[in-house]
Amino acid sequence: MDNRNFKKVLITGITGSGGSYLADYIAQNHPEVEIYGMSRWHSTTSSKNLSLNHKAQVFECDLNDFSAIFSVLKKIKPDAIFHLASHANVRASFINPLAVMQNNVMATSNLLEAVRLAEIDPVVQICSTSEVYGIVDPKYIPIKEDTPMNPGNPYAVSKIAQDLLGYVYFKSYGMKIIRTRMFSYINPRREDLFASAFAKQVALIEAGQQKELLHGNLDSVRTLIDVRDAMESYWIAAIKCRFGEVYNIGGATIKKVGEFLDILKQNATCEIQTRVDKNLLRPVDVTLQIPDVSKFTQETGWKPKYSFEESVKMLLDYYRNLIK
Repeated sequence: MDNRNFKKVLITGITGSGGSYLADYIAQNHPEVEIYGMSRWHSTTSSKNLSLNHKAQVFECDLNDFSAIFSVLKKIKPDAIFHLASHANVRASFINPLAVMQNNVMATSNLLEAVRLAEIDPVVQICSTSEVYGIVDPKYIPIKEDTPMNPGNPYAVSKIAQDLLGYVYFKSYGMKIIRTRMFSYINPRREDLFASAFAKQVALIEAGQQKELLHGNLDSVRTLIDVRDAMESYWIAAIKCRFGEVYNIGGATIKKVGEFLDILKQNATCEIQTRVDKNLLRPVDVTLQIPDVSKFTQETGWKPKYSFEESVKMLLDYYRNLIK
């Protein structure tokens, strides 16, 4: 399949941790592309995430407001839409499940319906997550795209709904939908991820601002990828992948959460004392998040560029500089 060419792209959740890295990637590697974004006016994320990217034009637009989405789409008429906007904190979804479901499901419904009624024909990538697979039977490891979905938290349920809505709009209306399921990534701009939470605490302890590192479950097994590689893969998916299909994307580094913590401790400039905080334990925790990414790599030729060691250094450097 020939690569698709985009002149204008729209990123929902552009000021968030993933969306901002995607905007940075496109600006740095495809300067000919016009970048637009949607961000809620009351968003808890910050425009500082876009400091590396001076090209993006950001519209204040809540995806729960259909008329606002429709207006932006009619004005921009994007060639591609990367749908990254979601409430994505898994632990918080146990505390506020209705808010997460309402936001994530209706935001996606509104976006897809607005695309349809605006009579535009962009490629739409639904950026989903490995959380949809949930508690995976070991017989399904490594996880393929047809592995049964078995969600373990309200956030995962909302992402399954997004995923299936994308498929329905492809089948029912012929929309150019691509679904990607991203496995765990190392992303310093998102502090609720275990890797980021650990790295931030290491930096605080090194600076004498915290005495011990608090953690939850350390036994979960995850496959890790650098966020910069993850965002490049989204671009590759949009220009190469088949409409209506779903693709697992992930790295090749498999670690227990506790092993990752040990690596950070080894890279710390002082001794790191740790302690379990019961408030960080989830009612249900997923593990064995080990993907089979052969479908994606065979169809696109994509490979990660950053080593695990480079990702760890990037993460620690980010928080050390932030604490300073």
